[in-house]
Amino acid sequence: MSVIKKMMTLLHGSVREIGESVVDANATRIYEQEILDAKQSIVKAKDDLAGVMAKEMQSARALERVQADIARYEGLAVEALDKAQESLAEEVAGKIAALEVELQTQSQAHAAYAVQVTRLKDLIKSAETRIREHEREIGVAKTTESVYRATRSISENIGQGGNKLVSARESLERIKARHEDLADRMTAAEQLDNEFGHGALEKKLASAGIGEESRRQSAVMDRIRAKRQAAAPDADKGAG
Repeated sequence: MSVIKKMMTLLHGSVREIGESVVDANATRIYEQEILDAKQSIVKAKDDLAGVMAKEMQSARALERVQADIARYEGLAVEALDKAQESLAEEVAGKIAALEVELQTQSQAHAAYAVQVTRLKDLIKSAETRIREHEREIGVAKTTESVYRATRSISENIGQGGNKLVSARESLERIKARHEDLADRMTAAEQLDNEFGHGALEKKLASAGIGEESRRQSAVMDRIRAKRQAAAPDADKGAG
């Protein structure tokens, strides 16, 4: 019997762990849905608040109406007394008394609406503040989860011998080696051309004063000397 109990306990524990793992795997999505539901509830609460505020405004207008009626009937009662209409004044007084009862009722209703409006506004503000806090928390959680996932992926790739990351790095190293080899070959070819090719011959001819480049340089020097000699007599005349 104890063995069966242990097996049942183990089974329940496994089911609970599976359930928790499913919840954890979808925690962000569940959290976001709960925030969305809370936002929708706030929208509904604001709509209800608008209804209560409308009732408050209506009760305020009713108060003003009753107060105006009382003031008017009081004036009429004074007129009735001025005209010695005692019984009529008494009747108007009864009307005023009834209006004062209505005024008290309307005042109580208006006060109750005002209290409800204040309370609902405070609750909505508090709920919106908490939602913003939850949104910040879930933003941080999602960012942290992304960083952990990226770090884990890199660690796993580096830790495995034949992984894609290592293969890509090896490919990059081979490409760099080919580029360096090509650059070295081009440099060597240029050096060989300078030593044995057409470039080497041109350098030797230039060093010996032979060739178009050498003749051009000599012609330039001759022109400069001629200008110098032409300018020398003028300089002597100026001195004389």
